[in-house]
Amino acid sequence: MSSSARIVFLDRATLPDFIALKAFEFEHEVTAYDQTAPADVAQRIRNAQIVITNKVPVSAQDVAQAGELKLVAVAATGTNIVDIEACRDKGIVVTNIRNYAVNTVPEHTLALIFALRRSLLPYHRSVSQGRWAQSGQFCYFDYPVSDLADSTIGIFGSGALGSAVAKRAQALGMKVLFAARKGETDVKQTHTPFEEVIAQADILSLHLPLTPTTRHMIGAAELAQMKPTAILINTARGGLVDEAALADALENNSIGGAGFDVVTQEPMPDTHPFMRLMNRPDFILTPHVAWASRQAIQVLADQLVDNINAFVRNDIRNQV
Repeated sequence: MSSSARIVFLDRATLPDFIALKAFEFEHEVTAYDQTAPADVAQRIRNAQIVITNKVPVSAQDVAQAGELKLVAVAATGTNIVDIEACRDKGIVVTNIRNYAVNTVPEHTLALIFALRRSLLPYHRSVSQGRWAQSGQFCYFDYPVSDLADSTIGIFGSGALGSAVAKRAQALGMKVLFAARKGETDVKQTHTPFEEVIAQADILSLHLPLTPTTRHMIGAAELAQMKPTAILINTARGGLVDEAALADALENNSIGGAGFDVVTQEPMPDTHPFMRLMNRPDFILTPHVAWASRQAIQVLADQLVDNINAFVRNDIRNQV
């Protein structure tokens, strides 16, 4: 690497302005772009030695034209945006961020669960529209309200985030079932067969990466097997659920509700089936912000710089 390392940050705007990046421990030049279109990546990283990306794809074609590239530092946990094999073939190191969201994602998950189980949003909207004043009494019962205590939550994914959700759910008096992989026959004692969790859970919460085996793991068949009062929560990855099938299930009142923070295409296009659900009382969609507590983003930003500093010291951390 040259005496002054050239760093290109492809999408600095994916981290808010109030989050400061720590100082790099080596001589460097930084070029930061708020956003980068895929067609512009190759040109922007052509002379870079270190590339930082959160959500901008870095393809094999981009890597092939980046003759000085040594490190792709992903400012997130998921690395499917980077062609890992192409990087390995050229000896380029790829790093990612780990275990920074162990509070923020579980808390957002519980927030969605509370909001749906207690119908917080439809009650708030109805009050703002004058329903309380019209009711003529101290309360009204237009929407269902259910306790979390003594309910069953099925958790898909028993890693750090799924386990953190389980710990919080148990503290609220919920029964926790960790789901085995779909189609798995040799189920560990700590887990419950996939189909049983689908059928038994009052709340299903997804905490898995998106892979060929997990894509659409919840589809029309699984939605039909859920309790009619059950709710589905996805704070993991878009694509784990067949989103068109979910929209149909909600419109047919086949399940009790859904709370999502992620969709397959982000930002969501106007033609997405979830657009049909936006005024429903049993559906909540947030714009991929479960990870985005101030504290968690600062941990992410600090770890991002630490990963880069360690690489330059030849002490590689969090290599993918």
